[in-house]
Amino acid sequence: MKHGWEMKKLGEVCELKSGTTISNKLEKTEGNILYIKVGDMNLEGNEDYIIGSSRYVDLKEINENQIIPIGSVIFPKRGGAIATNKKRRVIHPTIVDLNTMAIIPSQIINNDYFYFWFQQIDLSDLSNGTSIPQINNYSFDDVFISYPKSLSEQKRIVAILDESFAAIAKAKANAEQNLKNAKELFESYLQSVFENKGKGWEEKTLNQISDNLDSKRIPITKNVRNKGLIPYYGASGIVDYVADYIFDEDLLCISEDGANLLARTYPIAFSISGKTWVNNHAHVLRFKNLISQEFVGLYLNSIKLDDYVSGMAQPKLNQTMLNKILIPFPPLNEQKDIVNKIDELSDETKKLETIYQKKIQDLEELKKSILQKAFNGEL
Repeated sequence: MKHGWEMKKLGEVCELKSGTTISNKLEKTEGNILYIKVGDMNLEGNEDYIIGSSRYVDLKEINENQIIPIGSVIFPKRGGAIATNKKRRVIHPTIVDLNTMAIIPSQIINNDYFYFWFQQIDLSDLSNGTSIPQINNYSFDDVFISYPKSLSEQKRIVAILDESFAAIAKAKANAEQNLKNAKELFESYLQSVFENKGKGWEEKTLNQISDNLDSKRIPITKNVRNKGLIPYYGASGIVDYVADYIFDEDLLCISEDGANLLARTYPIAFSISGKTWVNNHAHVLRFKNLISQEFVGLYLNSIKLDDYVSGMAQPKLNQTMLNKILIPFPPLNEQKDIVNKIDELSDETKKLETIYQKKIQDLEELKKSILQKAFNGEL
């Protein structure tokens, strides 16, 4: 340990406090004390604090011992929320619910120093629950905090971290914006291709340009699948590998159901090739040639299908509605040129995305490295 530094068990220099239950009758839209529930960890605001909660209670209606003071750090203590590893700094006198826990640093630990130090802690590593993850006071028995005895030295370290993290945040924001711009540029080009139709383009429905093979699909429940090397496809791609196949050709799959039909987190149209098995969550279409298959897949992934989808809780694109989608269909040679150009741009976009994603990852690793050096007395 560096001269002038201490290492103590967390419980020796901090107070660990669990949340409490507040009656709905006491909740107000304004008051002396902010009331935060575990779900508020995901509200808008920066990574330090929560600004979205609008629940308050009056000081006169609660026990003062329930109040979490300014400078404390709160985090989820029960359930799946632990995995989010969210930690928020308290900037207003607060009460938290039973699924939330607080750590209150003593006067020998600077509040900002403690907050930075606590960023190193992975909450999942502290969970001692079996069926339901949970954290309690005992979870911190083997957690030690290192700190300079001098509060001025703690503040010096905080100042360095503030400056470093501000620069990292700016660089990360730039990389994230560049990543977003690259994706938007590709999507904009994709839309412009299909909007600026040339001469000889026709409008076709899918049943006019492809054969529907949905009747050949066979779903297999997981417990009776024979494991193998053949891809087993569902609504959004490969979900398993099986020992047998029902298709052996180039085909286009289109999601039939699932939230992704509306959310569009993943492509809803994707090509499959060779020996494959497809369940009943994806439509299966055969085209006369691979170029038309790729062209139609690109088009379907560039448009919204909300008007063709039924159901909100369980979105579904049935075969009848699928066949109502009009496809702008140019001559084959033009389809080929469009597919080749889009493929080239897609490759370049993916290269850029890889660069920006790597930069974002490197910046996160840099933050971890700086924190490690800070709390080893190396700043």
